[in-house]
Amino acid sequence: MMRVAPPEYLQQEIKDRIAQLATLAEHLPGVVIVHNIQNNLGVEYMSPRGLQQLGITLEELQQMGREFHSRFFNPVESSEYVPKLVKGLLERNDLEEVISYFQQVRFKEEEEWMLHLSATKILMLDERGLPLLSITEAILVDPMHHITAKVKRILEENSFLRQNYQKFAQLGPREREVLKRVALGKSSLEIADEMFISEKTVNTHRRNIKLKLKTHSSFEIAQYARAFDLI
Repeated sequence: MMRVAPPEYLQQEIKDRIAQLATLAEHLPGVVIVHNIQNNLGVEYMSPRGLQQLGITLEELQQMGREFHSRFFNPVESSEYVPKLVKGLLERNDLEEVISYFQQVRFKEEEEWMLHLSATKILMLDERGLPLLSITEAILVDPMHHITAKVKRILEENSFLRQNYQKFAQLGPREREVLKRVALGKSSLEIADEMFISEKTVNTHRRNIKLKLKTHSSFEIAQYARAFDLI
């Protein structure tokens, strides 16, 4: 993808700003990335630690453009937070605002997703006073730390929710009540007693739930119940 160069009078200012950052970036605990907001979030700079982890040069990274996000970051998540991030920065245009979020990064295709805590703010405005550059610092969350498993579980549930919302929306109030109780391991007879309906009606609801959600196991039922806060 061809990169669009900023006006000449801004190019030197961008270089100077990045040069200032580069003297400090390699001493920071995380990876520093500078994006050009007006150039489809293309990368203007990445600190040496990040380039080494990705196994890529800065020039190669700059040529990738927006592909940088889909190649190294979980696409399900990045398609959700990247547009919101950009939209928020553009709309609020607050130089003091810092947005923090979790990202799943994979340095190579055969490796597992690594959880990072990232923080982003506006770094530079253009001549019109609009956001031009953003700066992000991404810090690896220790994979052995207990919080990593918890955050990954939350991210997975959020992803499941987004992907399956339309199917869940087909369920009526009674079916959701039955779904909740099935996920808790209750039998049809127990559910019938609790909801004051017949066991036959419960079984009908269970059958309809499986058809609408296209589920085949108790584990899948439990996934829906957790993701949609039924249990």
